[in-house]
Amino acid sequence: MSRKERVEEAIKKEVSLIIHDELKDPRVGFVTITRVELTKDLRNAKVFYSVLGKDEDCKKTKLALDSALGYIRSLVAQRINLRFATELMFHEDHSTEYSVRIEEVLNKIKELDQPEDVSKGEAGLNTGKDGQKGGAKRNLRRHKKI
Repeated sequence: MSRKERVEEAIKKEVSLIIHDELKDPRVGFVTITRVELTKDLRNAKVFYSVLGKDEDCKKTKLALDSALGYIRSLVAQRINLRFATELMFHEDHSTEYSVRIEEVLNKIKELDQPEDVSKGEAGLNTGKDGQKGGAKRNLRRHKKI
């Protein structure tokens, strides 16, 4: 693990603790720090977070984090001994929403495939010439639009 990666993990841990334990702003919702990206010189850090709730909660949390940025930065600088205080920038992470959407699409595909396999009476034993389940149907499913 390189020094940059260790500092990223330390910043992630400290920012998470500060937000959950010491930040008393009621606008802050249920925030999770997902990752930190640090520049090579360790001076700038992008802190990615996700918020559980509606878009309104996300906007309020963004405002609260931006207003507490100096306070969070000073506490991180005190707790992590670096030559310079790292400049923090908060960015909302939409990867969790994206993964939920992918899971919904996969479940929808699974539901569409269930009646086809059962209607054949083979209960999922439809194998192609290569011996894999699905055979030619699997190749057709790849090109279906959802």
